[in-house]
Amino acid sequence: MKLIFVLACFLFATASMVLSAARPAVGAPDSKGMLKRATFAGGCFWCMEEPFEKLDGVVSVTSGYTGGTGIDPTYETYGAGGHLEAVEIVYDPARITYTELLEVFWKQIDPTDPDGQFVDRGLEYSPAIFYHDRAQKEEAERSIRELERRGLFAAPLVTPLREATAFYPAEGYHQDYYRNNPVRYKYYRYGSGRDRFLDRIWGKDRSGGKISREELRARLTPMQFEVTQEDGTEPPFNNEYWDNEKKGIYVDIVSGEPLFSSHDKYDSGTGWPSFTKPMVAENIVERKDRGLFRVRTEVRSRAGDSHLGHVFTDGPPPTGLRYCLNSAALRFIPVEALESSGYGEYLSLFAEENAKP
Repeated sequence: MKLIFVLACFLFATASMVLSAARPAVGAPDSKGMLKRATFAGGCFWCMEEPFEKLDGVVSVTSGYTGGTGIDPTYETYGAGGHLEAVEIVYDPARITYTELLEVFWKQIDPTDPDGQFVDRGLEYSPAIFYHDRAQKEEAERSIRELERRGLFAAPLVTPLREATAFYPAEGYHQDYYRNNPVRYKYYRYGSGRDRFLDRIWGKDRSGGKISREELRARLTPMQFEVTQEDGTEPPFNNEYWDNEKKGIYVDIVSGEPLFSSHDKYDSGTGWPSFTKPMVAENIVERKDRGLFRVRTEVRSRAGDSHLGHVFTDGPPPTGLRYCLNSAALRFIPVEALESSGYGEYLSLFAEENAKP
């Protein structure tokens, strides 16, 4: 029995060493050549993972719960214990600084809202910076002063600095949610109002959360990339949706944000999908295009910043407009797939057509 007990202890110790080695090594606050941690709360942790994971120098980003009482909180209990949804970032200070992480953090949240973030209300969704050492606290204080000096927000900044306490990783299905459930994540994110708020505050200065050109080039077809990222134009009559007569909605191929409906699609005779109006006007951005020796009005998606096409004033009633788009910038979701694709909100647009006699 004694031999078995000793052998069991040895195996347990060995397994513990293997598991520890698999995790990123995080050094003491002042140690050199070691990784460090940063912890930020900014509302729904789904939306906080993506912008930090894309940064060079960030080793890992984990969604979880912190700042409350009690141990091992779950998604069902963390709010009752006073915990906040947060992300723990392991980073290499030789490649990215804590100041740079703070700059990305501010561009993900509303720092003037102490009662939640955007559509998510309650203490558990409130923003906070959890500092791990004195240097982080001082840097965060400087960052807050600089943000106040810029005067970007009408209301005072109320995001608190709190000393980091135990961080509890969230359930596995919450980790990398944006990557594992892209359609539902995008639908939630853009429907939450987060991106509209951040675009209004930061405009072109907003960074973080934008998909890199390298990732887009790998994800999109050559034509989709040329159209959406390089303002290209696909051939007329030789594209996917110019003669599509099915019922459904059209979303941005990059971001998934809903744009146009089959209700407003018509045959313009141009060989490109044409619409009399957007389905979700706030997702459309119009800009002056002075190319081709004339002034036209370019149409882009707000969240994805994809080039979609142009709008002209030679369309039919009731708007007199012709939104002439590239199929390569769009993805069509048929009515029967709206619910399963995360766009169930728009089923009501087709309720009358689908009603049985």
